[in-house]
Amino acid sequence: MKRLSLKTRLVLLHTGLMTLIACAVLALLFSLSSHEILTSVQRQLEERVSESFDSVQYVAGRLDFDSDLMELENGIYLSVYEEDHELVYGKIPYGFPYDLDFSNGEVRTVSGEGREFYVLDLSFPVEDYHTLMMRGIVSISDAEQNFRYTLRVALLLLPALIVISAVCGYFLSRKALDPVDRITRTVRRIQREHDLSARVRLGEGKDEIYTLAGTFDDLLDAIEVGVKREKQFTSDVSHELRTPVSVILMQCEEALERRDVDEGARAAFEVIRKKAQSISNMISQLLLLSRADQGRAQLHMEELDFSELSQMAVEEFEDIAAEKKIQIHSDIHAGIRIEADQTLMIRLWSNLLRNAVTYGNVSGNIWVCVIQEGERVSLSVRDDGIGISEKDLPHIWERFYQADPSRTDSESSGLGLSLVRWIVEAHGGTISAQSTLGVGTEFICLLPLRGAEDGSDPPSA
Repeated sequence: MKRLSLKTRLVLLHTGLMTLIACAVLALLFSLSSHEILTSVQRQLEERVSESFDSVQYVAGRLDFDSDLMELENGIYLSVYEEDHELVYGKIPYGFPYDLDFSNGEVRTVSGEGREFYVLDLSFPVEDYHTLMMRGIVSISDAEQNFRYTLRVALLLLPALIVISAVCGYFLSRKALDPVDRITRTVRRIQREHDLSARVRLGEGKDEIYTLAGTFDDLLDAIEVGVKREKQFTSDVSHELRTPVSVILMQCEEALERRDVDEGARAAFEVIRKKAQSISNMISQLLLLSRADQGRAQLHMEELDFSELSQMAVEEFEDIAAEKKIQIHSDIHAGIRIEADQTLMIRLWSNLLRNAVTYGNVSGNIWVCVIQEGERVSLSVRDDGIGISEKDLPHIWERFYQADPSRTDSESSGLGLSLVRWIVEAHGGTISAQSTLGVGTEFICLLPLRGAEDGSDPPSA
């Protein structure tokens, strides 16, 4: 039951409840109707027998009977007897026992040949003649048969009632849950488009769902304001830090060029320069991501020889990888051309290869593959390094996320993969990662040959 949607559960609940109510009402009605029908039959029998006394007269030395006695009014048989049980006039239904004794004034139930009858015997005097006995007989089985027919019709109509109830329940639940669907669609849109400006906007209403939607919109307002402030803060801080870091780098370069600096100071300046360069790289990535967040990042699309660009990136990192005795194996198909931003493609390769070298094992391997698949180009970077645990793998795209700080390179900013993902998505592509702890990691990117298919602005990071 928990796996069913709320709408389905409401429909089932409504249908089940209406079915139970209908069955209970029908059972009550049929119970009362059955008793009422039998009571009505008895009453009609009594009235019919009493009213028939005037149909018998003694005229000119013989009994005269009105023909109405032979008519079956309401299914009631009438017959006239002498006191010695001799039938004088009338007729008796099939299956009724002819030799039944009289019981004056009492309505009795009599069975005969699989049928049941109500029988009423009333004695009445005939003027100028002696007393006769009027017997009225009505079949209970016939009355019950009519009732059972009505019952069968009701049971046949019950499924139609259930279907109608289900349809009505569906439309009612759909109408009632439409605001919930709107809330769900809004949330999915925000997740899909990363658009915090989307709102439910149900309008005025006093029920709980309208209150929930209003609260949700207020929450989104607060979140949007907070995110904008965070983005602005990141942008402002990055801009403010560029100048002092640039000054530090410049001063370190000047100090290292001087000949009067002793070895100890030179080593200290080298450490400062290296750390300042790492900070400068981090600031550069933060600025790019900040512009992407604010929708100000512009892609300068041009036709590139992606095969050549990829080969150049691999050759540049071969010397860096050689410091850890890591060998890079490349399988780059020639002649692959795409429309892309050259600067961002270089940064994409730089971050992926640097990541593979950083987390690769000494004397390990890196495999680079670039091939064309239809209207897309597939690039992959695989290493046999330390790998990523299953619990950390979904979070590697988050900014500043470090899977294991104790095993992380001290110069890693935690922004590289966030930037890689944005670059790929900004070009209309997709990226995925596969990794096994202690075995290695592989990143696979799929990029369209002609840029983003919808021609839209780059997505926010």
